[in-house]
Amino acid sequence: MTIFKTHVALNVTDIAKSVAFYQAMFGVAPIKHKVGYAKFDLENPALNLTLNLTPTVQPYGALSHLGVQVGSTEEVQSAMHRFAQAGLNLFEEKNTDCCYAIQDKVWVSDPDGNRWEIFVVKLGDTAPEKNICTTDVKTTTESNVVKPCCA
Repeated sequence: MTIFKTHVALNVTDIAKSVAFYQAMFGVAPIKHKVGYAKFDLENPALNLTLNLTPTVQPYGALSHLGVQVGSTEEVQSAMHRFAQAGLNLFEEKNTDCCYAIQDKVWVSDPDGNRWEIFVVKLGDTAPEKNICTTDVKTTTESNVVKPCCA
């Protein structure tokens, strides 16, 4: 069976600060750390994350945020503890309704402003009656279903 692993390559303006952030974020050291480059190869979550040095990073590009879904509130609390120990600024949300789901989460931002959330879904769908259940794209409008998510 083929195992799939997501690869995310981030441009960063300071490798040392970014490595320190992601080491705190995931609780592991990079498997490669070179001048202008670092690689974290994680089993859980299955992620190949590379950091590539660049002179500037365009703030607020197409990326909204990144996240890791965990299995329990205790795992969110563990991440909060790890972030606090690393001196990271964090923002906690408990029982928040985000993306039509009830979640506990913690937010941190990397040195270049990329926002990350560690979250657990406690209730999967707070508005099942709003699901769009049509195969006819012409009749589907988003005017009544658009809701800001994970702000």
